[in-house]
Amino acid sequence: MSLLIVIGCILLLLALILLKLNPLLALLTVSIVAGLSLGLAPDLVVKSIQTGVGDTLGSLALVLGLGAMFGKMIEISGAARQISETLVSKFGKERLPWAMMLTGLVVGIPLFYNAGFVILVPLVFSVAQTSRVPLLWVAIPMAASLSVTHGFLPPHPGPTAIASIFKADLGKTLLYGFVLALPIAVIAGPFFARLMKKIKTGEIKSVPLTATIDELPSVGLSFGLAVFPVLLISFATVGTSFLGLNSSVIHLLGEPVLALLLALLLACYLLGWRRGMSMKQMMTFLQDSVSAIAMIMMVIAAGGGFKQVLIDSGVAKEVAFQASRLSLSPLVLAWLIAAVVRLSIGSATVAGLTAAGIVSTMAQGPDVNPELMVLSVGAGSLLCSHVNDTGFWMFKEYFNLSLKQTFLSWSTMETIISILGLMGVLILSKIIGV
Repeated sequence: MSLLIVIGCILLLLALILLKLNPLLALLTVSIVAGLSLGLAPDLVVKSIQTGVGDTLGSLALVLGLGAMFGKMIEISGAARQISETLVSKFGKERLPWAMMLTGLVVGIPLFYNAGFVILVPLVFSVAQTSRVPLLWVAIPMAASLSVTHGFLPPHPGPTAIASIFKADLGKTLLYGFVLALPIAVIAGPFFARLMKKIKTGEIKSVPLTATIDELPSVGLSFGLAVFPVLLISFATVGTSFLGLNSSVIHLLGEPVLALLLALLLACYLLGWRRGMSMKQMMTFLQDSVSAIAMIMMVIAAGGGFKQVLIDSGVAKEVAFQASRLSLSPLVLAWLIAAVVRLSIGSATVAGLTAAGIVSTMAQGPDVNPELMVLSVGAGSLLCSHVNDTGFWMFKEYFNLSLKQTFLSWSTMETIISILGLMGVLILSKIIGV
């Protein structure tokens, strides 16, 4: 019964948005309806929404805000234009999706999806505008790479946490994960993006690529600053996960908020003040950059409130329990439970951890490979992102897509990654004999 209520609420949400109701208002309305229909007391419904909004903004507000300001400095200084023109010249216009795919893989390993997405969005806009190519043609490969790392590659936080539940070897998980990630990123990225070239997005909410400063910054400075936060977080992640460096300073530098703050301060100095831009100019641009994403942040936060209502109502546990009663192989069962929870509540991280907790005892058997269990759960947690997932709304709002366009592009891409991930895990299990 709970699952039917969830499906009904999702259909209601789609209907409200198709009637042109603002997504923020639609999400809040449906969250209340869902909570009351699933048996939560009225005060608990409001508390659950507030908790979900607070948790989402608590983890994302500074990342989104600093990311927007950092992207603005990269853009107005001409660094974004320098990067995009260099990519076009090195890879060629026809191979730009491959350049964005490789960039997404590098950025995605140390970062949660949302943080990596925010860092790369300005680059996607600048490449699309400079090269005059369809936006989704270069956006999809970037998003696919970030999703693949989110599901398959430690030391990304998601797979690392699931690996600890299954007591899987991180080195083997990373090795098997790369075997899956690379071909899947190619298929769901550059290959799938070819089908998206004809989709026309709405007006891009980004200023023209004209630098405030006449002379463009050097190639080295532009690329160096653009990847600085990624390198900082990567260094901290590799140092703590593989080199045994447990310094509190290293942990601190690996926090996305601090990494973006340091990158922003460096950009303000090296790309702005040192090159003749006044402090007043810079602060005005930074303020405008945050104002431009205010509604995006609120829609994402409301999506977090909807997700929390579904979690607090017990839907996740119920659907996971029902799925666990099926007689399937551990690898398929792990994927299925993660997929069902993902469809029910939206969050890939929650879906992965929930599924891992339910099937963790199965990973201890002699005929089960714990590393493949990690990858199977990761693949299932990516299935068909839709309106109850904050990632869905980020992709829709940042690229100014309609609901139909978001389902055709983002949701389809996530489903391709998930299904290919399960197929890859089953093939690997045959190859290694487990």
